[in-house]
Order: sequence, then structure tokens, then C-alpha cells
Amino acid sequence: MANLETIEKIEALLQSYERFGVHLGLEASLKLLTDLGNPQDRVPVIHVAGSNGKGSVCAYLSTILTEAGYKTGRYTSPHLIDWTERICINNQSIDAESLYQTLLKVHSKVDPTCSPTQFEVLTAAMWLYFAEQNVEVAVIEVGLGGRLDATNAIEHPLVSVIVSISREHWQRLGFTLSSIAGEKAGILKSGCPAVIGQLPSEAKTVIDRRIADLNCPAVYPEPSQLIKGWAHQGSLKYQLPLQGAIQLHNSALAIAAIQFLRQQNWDIPDNAIINGIRNTTWAGRLQWYNWKNHKILIDGAHNPASAEALRQYIAQIGKSPIQWVMGMLSTKDHADIFKALLRSQDSLFLVPVPDHSSADPTELAILAQEICPSLRTCQTYPDVSTALQSAIGQSKLTVLCGSLYLIGDFFKQQRHS
Repeated sequence: MANLETIEKIEALLQSYERFGVHLGLEASLKLLTDLGNPQDRVPVIHVAGSNGKGSVCAYLSTILTEAGYKTGRYTSPHLIDWTERICINNQSIDAESLYQTLLKVHSKVDPTCSPTQFEVLTAAMWLYFAEQNVEVAVIEVGLGGRLDATNAIEHPLVSVIVSISREHWQRLGFTLSSIAGEKAGILKSGCPAVIGQLPSEAKTVIDRRIADLNCPAVYPEPSQLIKGWAHQGSLKYQLPLQGAIQLHNSALAIAAIQFLRQQNWDIPDNAIINGIRNTTWAGRLQWYNWKNHKILIDGAHNPASAEALRQYIAQIGKSPIQWVMGMLSTKDHADIFKALLRSQDSLFLVPVPDHSSADPTELAILAQEICPSLRTCQTYPDVSTALQSAIGQSKLTVLCGSLYLIGDFFKQQRHS
């Protein structure tokens, strides 16, 4: 009960900053961090940006570094169930009381004339906690974009990683892949190593130009090769625990970042890489889940690129037709996500995303039937449990997807049921 009470206090404190919305800019963050004694300067960082896949790359990196014996911090977003998931040391979430006490320290330093946003407050708490805990290295995921993101208050990352670039958050980052790439490129720093994933040519041109301007040592790893169930990257042979062909790409980026650390005299043996990757977990992404004795597939699939990766995985396992249980935020590219996922004779069960700016399920149903008129059924439901109850058993595969917030609410309900 005490932990639940503390979680509620964390919620209340962070909600007090929600009114400041989302603000891209470093002024408030840098002011707050200065008043906290610049804890970010005491934390060696691997900085990871990208439209999709950055969470799993962070998970690989933090698990490898933990396996190698380093006290490793990890900061990711969003959380699925509660705020403590975002701040981890050695893959263990911060305990609720430590997070609350750290947030109080940050709160006490907030200048009301330059008030930070919710994400900026939490990010400052992360820096402070990692500094106080003397983490040896932290793997930090960008929240939104890169250049003006609150995590970008660092001058000399050990390695910067740009996993992928697709059209997402265009309302804030710009309408073109070039403009989005320009924002992601903001995490690159002069002379600091960079690992770059497979990018559209329009985005790659922008990233390449920035790398040349900053004289960054850079690598562009090819995806690992899958041979008889084993991934191969150079001389390394390893097992991939996360599902989907995209993990051949993401794990290769993590290995490349580790190679840069080795060049900087970090002691990370091959067996730490192999065991670290094998032991990596990342909830809510191509995750099989047993719901009421039925096996369902769960994935965020919150933008077109991640939806395409989900569809590719489903094609790989040879399941059809599909029962889609979906909810999406109002700000997402609904049409392109539907185009990526829906096929003839699939069924669609639409629900709202609780406690967020949800797209209207009725409006989504109209759009889905325009995009895929041959759906077997398209209905709306008040919640995920009701929709799943209707979907289960009607085809070979039921998939819950469309929003990480929806997935998080589902997991929360399962915890309390």
C-alpha cells in the first residue's frame, strides 16, 4: 500500500507540471540543471535517438553493459505502467520512494519564472539520481526529436546513436524527412562517435552533412545476418530474444556502439555482448502474452514505420486473417497505420486510449472501412477487455496494438485484476 501511495504522490507532483505541455527548447532544462549543480556533467552517456527501435537499442546496450560489470543507468519513455520504469540502474527500476524524494529535490530548485515541463522535471531527476548513485555509464533515450530535447543537455556523449528516421511527430519536428532528420542530428556532437542506422536517402543526406561538419567518427552498420536461427555480426554469433527482423538491425547498432566504447578502453568482452543481447527484454514490443488462456500478440505500432514492422513480422510467422484490437492517439497518422496493417478479411475492434488524447473509435471505424472495404468486421468497444473478449477465437491471431499508452493501460489492468 505504501508503494501505491508513493506512486500516487509521484503522479500528483508530475501532473502539476503537465499544464506546461510539451516545449522543445533547452533554456528551462539548463537553468534547472545549473541550479542542481549540473549533475549531467557527472554521467558518461550513450545518447540514442530515432523514430522507431531506440527503446530496444537502449535495452540491448544497458543489458550488455550491466553484463560487463558496469553500474549502468537507463532512461527511456514512455512508461507502460508507472513512472519508475523510465529510470533504471542495472535494468532495475528506481524504487518509488527514491524517485519521489529525487523529484522533491528537483521541485525545490524550480524557478517559477522559467518553469520546466513535466518531461524536463523528470529528466532532471534522472540526471540527479544517476549522479548521486555514481552510475558508470547511462544509456539515454531521446524523448522527442533530439536537438531541443531535454536529454540533450550534454556536450560530450561517449557515442550518439540514430536508429531510424520516419515521418513522426511532424507537428513539432517538421513535415519532411529532411526537417525531422535535422532535429535528430542535433544529438551529434563535435568529434564524438556516431552510429547511424539504415535511413531514407533524404534523411541520410542531412545526417551525413552534419557528421562531416562536426568531424564525427561514424559507422553505418549493416543488419546482422540470420543463419540457422543465430544472428551473425562480424565474428559475433548470438541469439536474439526480441521478435521481428528489425532486431537484426537494432542489435547491430548496439554492437557498433559497444565497439566504439571498446576503442575508448572500456572492458566489454564478447561474452558480455552475447549474454547481454540474449538476456534483453523489452515489454510491449512484438510481445506474446497469455490472456485468459489465449495467446495474443502485443505491440505498440504507434506510427506507420512500426506498423509496417509489425505487419512484416506477422507475414513472417504466416498468420491470417488477423483480429486487430486497436486504439490510437488523436495526433497519429491513422490512415497510414491502417494501410500498413489491414488486409482483406481481417477484423477490427476499435477502442479509446484511456486518459490520453484518444482518437474517436467511431471516426477510426469510418476511416478504416474506407481504406480496407473488405474487412470482415469493424466495430467499436468501450475498452480493451470487452474488445478482446469479442475478438478472441475468431481467427488464428489476435493482435493488440496502436498505442504504447493503450498497451500500458492493458498491463496495468492485468496487474490489478
